[in-house]
Amino acid sequence: MEFNEWLDTLVDEKGYDTETIIEVEGNSGKNFMPLQIVLDALKKTCQEEKNMIKSMLVKIDFSNGDCMGFFKHLAGAIAV
Repeated sequence: MEFNEWLDTLVDEKGYDTETIIEVEGNSGKNFMPLQIVLDALKKTCQEEKNMIKSMLVKIDFSNGDCMGFFKHLAGAIAV
């Protein structure tokens, strides 16, 4: 299964709403973005980054952690 399909499946299985608003600080102040924007950005990264992201999400999921915290962390990278 390719990364994009895998990521969509993970989000669906976790029951996350892709319209959930994530709030993060950027250089210009607070940024508000739906989870879908973060997912779209992840799908556009290089394969090496996709592999690292998938590995971390698998670890979080395996330990019954909340992947939303990691998505919020990643949202910080695209905040302006």
